[in-house]
Amino acid sequence: MWIQQKTTPAPLDELQGRTVGLKFECNQCHTEVFTDLLGVPAADHLANSTEDDGQFETEEIKCPGCDMIHEITVKSTFDGVTFEVSEVAPESVEYQVQA
Repeated sequence: MWIQQKTTPAPLDELQGRTVGLKFECNQCHTEVFTDLLGVPAADHLANSTEDDGQFETEEIKCPGCDMIHEITVKSTFDGVTFEVSEVAPESVEYQVQA
């Protein structure tokens, strides 16, 4: 089941230690793009403050329609998980949790 990303982060306890697939619409050619599975990093439990608690993974994916390169960042903090895709509006990103 695909879940649309909201303006608030996704729950960390539901995603930490799991993998997710993302889909989004390329802003250049409007092709629907699907990623490989991405790991969700744990928040940094040794951080000195909530400003420093973020851990992230960054990947790149090429749009199959126009060859535009999108950078994908999966960021985990104690507030939750966010998925950022370069050149794509956050509300147009959807994710699917894998077991």
